[in-house]
Amino acid sequence: MTMLGVGHDVVDVRAFEEQLGMPGSRMRALFSARELRQVRMRAEQKHDGEAVHLAGRWAAKESVVKAWCEALGAAVSPYTLDDTPWASIEVLNEANGCPRIVLGIDVESRLRKSVGAHVFGDAKPEPDLRWLVSISHDGGIASAVVMLCAQ
Repeated sequence: MTMLGVGHDVVDVRAFEEQLGMPGSRMRALFSARELRQVRMRAEQKHDGEAVHLAGRWAAKESVVKAWCEALGAAVSPYTLDDTPWASIEVLNEANGCPRIVLGIDVESRLRKSVGAHVFGDAKPEPDLRWLVSISHDGGIASAVVMLCAQ
């Protein structure tokens, strides 16, 4: 397995929770229905608030974009700030609670085409890509590290 890019992000949970609670906030729209459902269930199981779990997922989403950008080179970005399809970059839990990255069909296609062309040229237009993700919470901080790898 070859690492193509790594991303890391840190989120202040209290500030994130304030943004979620602001009148007219569209922060929840950055998450898919599946993510919101899993966060609600996780918060109930752990007897804590949803904000800490959403903040961790937000850090992971940001880390996905950073790892993707690194794979493409410093001057290239797959999306602009205004058109990133955040809800289509899902951070979901496996049955054992471990997080995984699931991309929507359009995002997955864009990833494979952009990374395939940039990293592998014409030799491998549809690379076998894999995301590795770790999310952590400590006190008022949520953090995530994501690696984009080719197999």
